[in-house]
Formats: sequence, structure tokens, C-alpha cells
Amino acid sequence: MTQLRGVGIGLGIAQGPVARMAEPFPAPSDAPSTLDAGSETTRVRDAVAGVARELEQRGAQAGGAAQDVLEAQAMMAEDPSLETEIDARIAQGHTAEWAVHDAFASFRDTLTAMGGYLGERAADLDDVAQRVIARLRGVPAPGVPDPGHPFVLVAKDLAPADTALLDLDKVLALVTTEGGPTSHTAILAREKSIVAVVGAVDATSLVDGETVIVDAAGGLVLTEPTADELDRAHRRAADRAAAASAPVTPGALKDGTAIPLLANLGNADGAADAVALGAEGVGLFRTEFLFLSSSSAPTIAQQRASYEKLLAAFPGKKVVVRVLDAGADKPLPFLNDAHEENPALGLRGLRALRASEDILREQLTALAEADAATRANGQGADLWVMAPMVSTVEETAYFTAIAREYGVKTAGVMVEVPSSALLADRILAHADFASIGTNDLTQYTLAADRLLGSVASFQDPWHPAVLRLVREVGAAGRAHDKPVGICGEAAADPLLAVVLVGLGATSLSMAPTALADVRASLLENTLADAQRVAEAALAADDAASARAAARAALSVPATA
Repeated sequence: MTQLRGVGIGLGIAQGPVARMAEPFPAPSDAPSTLDAGSETTRVRDAVAGVARELEQRGAQAGGAAQDVLEAQAMMAEDPSLETEIDARIAQGHTAEWAVHDAFASFRDTLTAMGGYLGERAADLDDVAQRVIARLRGVPAPGVPDPGHPFVLVAKDLAPADTALLDLDKVLALVTTEGGPTSHTAILAREKSIVAVVGAVDATSLVDGETVIVDAAGGLVLTEPTADELDRAHRRAADRAAAASAPVTPGALKDGTAIPLLANLGNADGAADAVALGAEGVGLFRTEFLFLSSSSAPTIAQQRASYEKLLAAFPGKKVVVRVLDAGADKPLPFLNDAHEENPALGLRGLRALRASEDILREQLTALAEADAATRANGQGADLWVMAPMVSTVEETAYFTAIAREYGVKTAGVMVEVPSSALLADRILAHADFASIGTNDLTQYTLAADRLLGSVASFQDPWHPAVLRLVREVGAAGRAHDKPVGICGEAAADPLLAVVLVGLGATSLSMAPTALADVRASLLENTLADAQRVAEAALAADDAASARAAARAALSVPATA
């Protein structure tokens, strides 16, 4: 038996035969076109439009985070700059296939050189180009294989369009050789409850048909398993399924310490499913969906309707709404679409809202009106409002003051940059609560763009530097007797969730599908256990060592 190591997503375990993702098309021939330029241009227009509509349709079918990603890809396919580049190549006598290949490759290289969010989108361009070329040739695009039986899908990485519509009756597990815990594949695997191990670089050795065990809890892919190992893996999967179907209970540690388990939501439509999966409220409601699809800010009435729907779905429960977090990967034409050399360090989050304060005030007005309306009809939730990307004490005082003007009783801040973590004791003197966004906190602490594949290995919230900052915020919360939540992807990691509680987190918010695993993990440990394992992780030198130390401290099995 050989163990291939990667980053596990969740606690699941699965077994089955490997089916590898097909390799992409080779580059088209540069032979001159036998058609006139007008005919080739028409072919391209039809193919690009067809791919864009297909991506939008897949997004509508998938919903959730997948829909946002696929709609962005559809816009990318029809980018006017790409269209111009393709037309120029066709005008030189090239075929539509070669023009698409070369124009997309040139655009990809430009984005890669720019780095940051745009650099990460370069990989999406490759997928779109392959789909357009396939449509031009009248053949299926390279994608998920169909061997005719359930299988473990192995790939370099998965394009969002493929991940969004995976047939979960056939795909037993995912294994990728690239990507990290915040990659699109990892996020969508959590959302769909797919057993997955990402970043398993040695999985390139796996071949079609061989049987493997994919152990997300251990972050392992086991090759050539024995009959006994397969049987143990089967029993673990059955036990996990039984635990998931058990009656939902509030989040708590083994000693009874309450740790509310909340949902991260991108729109109010996901509220019912979150409740069904045991969400005790909402720890992060992203309001960007109201703004991103429009060339102008939504009206107060439009916002209020969405907020009322959300609050009514959680009567009496805590609902934490993040005001608009625009900038960096989410530029808006009516807020902050000016070019920035490094947008991740530019005018984003609360900084952008202060520069266009009318948008912030309209959002707070809509939230206050929605809160009043739902309370009036007996459906009110416990509304908390927080600001994104707060980096100073002064910003904290500014936001809490303006929130109070609109009657917000509980106003807090997101801790996403090291400065706010290091000043948490002073920030919590003003804010009513803190919510740690581990995705951004990790990228800023390790100076590694969270969406850039080339530095994915650095984007790991297990890194002791990140854990130390979380400890600072936890200590400040205890000193001020104020709540400290976690709303980044780290909270969805069942083992890391225990560590975060040991560091002082008082609530955890995650994709609803991760709630069952985290709930089960917490119930196996007391607060003293959590604090002990947190200290073990803090004593490590790197993320991998911290994860291993935590597993050893809690005696979590590392193999099937």
C-alpha cells in the first residue's frame, strides 16, 4: 500500500476505481483557413455564444457558489477584448480554431503576468478556450469521463463547469494534483459534500481502473489497499452516514460548552437548506450578490426585500450580515472599478464604502427597515451587522458609530488582516464582536494570493502564524467578554474547527454541508482537549506539521 498525501476536504472516506480526466486538446494546426474571414468570424461568434449560454445554463442548474463562478466564465468568454484579438487573427487568414487558441493563450499569458485574482483566472481561460474549440469542431469538450460505473475522479484540477454538475451517483470522490483548501474544487466539494483530497501531487501516478481509498479525514489517497483496509474504510463510511442521519443537535463540545454552528450564505434562497442541515443561524451573509450583477447599486427597496426574506427564515436566531465587500476580485462599476496595480491591497471592503458612503448608508437603511418589518410581524431574527476588511481602530470606531445611527444594536468587524488581529484588544473596545475571515487572513499573513494556484501551498489556515493571530483575537474576546466567530473556510475543517475553539472562537460558520462533520468532531472533545490540541498546533513550524500535531494530540486516525 502507498499513501499519497494531500489536503482533505471534510471527514469523508470513499473507495473505488480510478478514472482520470482526459487531457486537453493539443494546439490546433496553424495551416491557413480554406474559408473566407466572414465565414470564420461567424463560426467563432456562434461557438462563443453557445459556450457562454451553456456555462450560464450549468450555473443555473448548479446554483450556489458554482453559479457565480460559471456566470463569470460566461462573461469571460464574451469579453470584447478577446473578440477583437480573435477577429484580428482571422483577418490574417487563420482558422477560427487557431485564432481562438492563440488569442486565449495570449490573453492568459497577460493575466498570468498580472498575478493576483486576474492571474488565477488564467486557468479558467484555458477551460473556456477548450470548450469553444470543441464546439467549432463539433465534438464534446474534454471533461469528466464516463466509464459506465461509479469511479474516483482524478485530475490536475477541475474546471468550475465540470465540478458544478458532477453526477454524484457516479463520482465517489475527487482527487486533484493541484489546488489548495480554498480552490474552486475544494469549495465546491464542500458545498456538494463530495469526498475530496486536493493538492495530492503524487496522484499523477494513478492509472485508470486501479482501486484506491480516498480518506479526506487523513488527507490521504491509499493505493493497492488490502481487503481488510477496504472493509475498514467501508465501515467508516457507514458510521459517518449513520451519524449524519442522526437527529440534529446544537453545536457543543463533549463537556457541554456551547459552540453555535452557523451557515455561510450567499443569498436568501439557501436559507431553508441551511436550516434543514442544522444551521443555528447565519454567521456570514454575503450581500455582494445583490450588487455584482448590476451596473448600478440596487435600490433600498430591492435590498430590503432580500434582507426580509433572510431574517424571516431564522426567527429568533442570530443572523450576521456583512455589508458590501467589493474591490480586489469584485470590482463594481459604480463603486471602485478604477485600475489598481495590486487591488488586493487597494480600495476594497470598508475602504471602498467610506469613499462612497451613500452606498453604505443605503445598505444600513435597508437592513434597519427589514429588521423592523420582520420584528413587527413576529418573524424577526437577531440581526448583527459587520464591516469587511477593517484594518485599524479608527475604521472600527467609524463603522460602529455609523451603524448605531441606523439602530443596529450589534455592530462588529471582520478580522482579515494581521493589523486588526494584532490590535484586536483595542478594536473590541469599540466593536460588539469580531468575525475572523480565515481565507483573507491567511493570504495576507503568508503574502500568498488566495486565488493564485502557483502559491496555493502557502494558502493554508493551519499555518502557525495564522493560528497565532487567531489566538490574539480569541484572547481579546475573552478579555472584553465579546464573541469571536470564524467565518472562513477553515471552520469547515472538522479537525481545525477543534483547534479554532481551543484558540478562543465562540462560534463557527461554514458551508451548510460541512455542519454535520464539524458537529460530530466537536462532540468528541472537551474544551480542555481543544485547548491542548491548539497548543500542539501552535508549537509546529509549518502548516503540515501543525495539522499532524493536532491529529496526534487528538488521536485522529491517519489511515483507513
